[in-house]
Amino acid sequence: MSRLAGWFRSGAKPDDASVSDGDSSRDNVAKEMEDIDDAMNSAALIMNDDIDGAWERLQTGDSSFHQLGLAVTIFMRSVLGFEKDVMADTTAKLDECEARAAADFRKAQRRGRGRAGSRLYPPGTEFELVRAETQLMGAVVGVLHESLIEAMKSFYKLRKAFLTLDAIIAAEEKALAERAADDDGASSNTNSLDAKDASSGLQTPANPTDPSTTVTTPEGSTAGDKTPDDRPPSPLHINSKLVTSDTVLLDNPLEVFVHSGANMCFGILLLLLTLVPPAFSRILSVVGFSGDRERGVRMLWRSTAYTNVNGAISAMILLAYYNGLLGVVDILPDQKDFDEHADVVGPPREKCDELLASMRLRYPDSRLWRVEEARQHANEQNLPKAIEILTTGEPSRMKQVAAVNNFELSISYMFTQDWNGMRDCFLRCLEVNDWSPALYYYMAGSASLELYRDARHSGDEDEARRQKTKAEDFFRKAPSVVGRKKFMARQLPIESYLHRKIQKWEDRAKVAGVDLADAIGPSPALEMAYMWNGPKRMGPVELERGMANLKWERCTAKEELVEAIKKEVDEMGIWALLNATLLKRMGKFDEARVLLDEHILKQDKSAFKGPTRDDYVQAAGNYEVASIAWVECCNPPAGTVDEVAAYRREKFDECQRQLDVVKVWEAYYLDARIGMRVQSGLETLAWFRKKMAYN
Repeated sequence: MSRLAGWFRSGAKPDDASVSDGDSSRDNVAKEMEDIDDAMNSAALIMNDDIDGAWERLQTGDSSFHQLGLAVTIFMRSVLGFEKDVMADTTAKLDECEARAAADFRKAQRRGRGRAGSRLYPPGTEFELVRAETQLMGAVVGVLHESLIEAMKSFYKLRKAFLTLDAIIAAEEKALAERAADDDGASSNTNSLDAKDASSGLQTPANPTDPSTTVTTPEGSTAGDKTPDDRPPSPLHINSKLVTSDTVLLDNPLEVFVHSGANMCFGILLLLLTLVPPAFSRILSVVGFSGDRERGVRMLWRSTAYTNVNGAISAMILLAYYNGLLGVVDILPDQKDFDEHADVVGPPREKCDELLASMRLRYPDSRLWRVEEARQHANEQNLPKAIEILTTGEPSRMKQVAAVNNFELSISYMFTQDWNGMRDCFLRCLEVNDWSPALYYYMAGSASLELYRDARHSGDEDEARRQKTKAEDFFRKAPSVVGRKKFMARQLPIESYLHRKIQKWEDRAKVAGVDLADAIGPSPALEMAYMWNGPKRMGPVELERGMANLKWERCTAKEELVEAIKKEVDEMGIWALLNATLLKRMGKFDEARVLLDEHILKQDKSAFKGPTRDDYVQAAGNYEVASIAWVECCNPPAGTVDEVAAYRREKFDECQRQLDVVKVWEAYYLDARIGMRVQSGLETLAWFRKKMAYN
């Protein structure tokens, strides 16, 4: 007999079926449970860099769940690699999976609740979840596709997935509320399971938030578990270290699949909707839904408690959110102020460490988790350790993960200002990934320019000549491949930015009668580092190195041309912005404010407008003032309680004012990058306002 058959021995009898029909129904549901178990275990191989092994195992099954797993494998290939041909195959596989799940959903509805595998969810919910997941993945692929029509179709898919997931979560919350009400009214010991609970697999401890009475450990043992002896242990365990106060503890495989999957999908959706650029937000508001960062993060943490592929994907998203997205944000909760609500807007270090450790243990062969570990070290200003992790260990068996590892290494070299490493890694990006060849050439050119400047000032004329030629070759190749990759039928913003930069230098070189490399002002490599908020990841050594690399004396043009460059308001603004961010990280707030005020804030907006001028500088300057005010708010000078409170409120208000200014800034290049920092900062201030009871 099936090892899952015990799930159905104590369930309620079918409403209107014969005994033989009941046996058949139980067999069907047992088969469905085993399909879920097998598909989940097979798909989990993806998280261990074995996407080929996952593909092979999933092809041995014929259920909707196996189809979903196959769709996930090809989806991961497409989104990690940004490969157009793979995206087309992904769309076809997702459509096939959605059609199969729709047919299975109709069958499940005809079967009815009495023959369903869950008392917690309506019949067919598991197939509705499969459909919602395929719609979500299809929406992501459509947006990444280079067609505007496909992108607009994605919003429709997104809406369908949103409504489906919302309904699943609502049904779950209602069922759990009813179950809790029944338990409160029961006269029997609340640690025991009645027949209804036994059939559903829902564990009801005396204290539902106390994992000690219910949690199945990763080793398969239970602590104080009151499960009947004839029930087999669940193959889907709970990670006790990741159980939170609102974790729903389930051990029915179907319900674990739906619960962990719905919380994963809806959590991702609610979180991402709070991070989209303003233009997307307006479109989505018209479609009729919006994000909820707090609820989304809570759902993702809830899903990570389950040691299945849904929990692993939730972990991947959470770590990417904390280490990646928030890694470029300055206005985050200070550790001294951290509370139970702060992990929505800032990284909870201990929880992240535990989450990452559990993923490394479960998936020891995957470099995805090594990349996240490297990001954690980088965010703690330990770039040498991050580089060590990224350059050691076995290479990934998935070329897409290898590409992610290489890109992370590239920007880490950029932050440490290791120009040889930066150049070589970005050139390797051209071989392993086709996301933006223009950016990769530009980055390689920026590194070669710094090597040219180093050689020039050290007196090595031969090396200077070689590096100058390379820098100019790379810079001139970049515009020739701009636009190969599009986003919603539009050129990537970062490519538009670098195209304008190179055109600006070419125009200046022509007017001044000098070579391209000699017409460049402040370090373009450090300007690009700012786009990824490299100063936040730099330690004392890298910060001092950055200050040295921003000196005007490093420019290779004659003195009169350098002075002319310094008179260009946007060029001087870039120099001041980059220096101010380094000074801010060094704790020299007054010096940073002086530079921002004199060279950016006091300047007329028109000075930053024009075909080749850098229009992002003033918006970024205002953001940096807000960032400085926030650091000061979190580190008040010594004084009485009232003095400290007054100082913190003053700095909080300054930070809020500056962010409000940038929030409504007119459109500019790279507004999505600055805008994400602003939006996350506003979320942090909203948390702090509530914590401090500011009116």
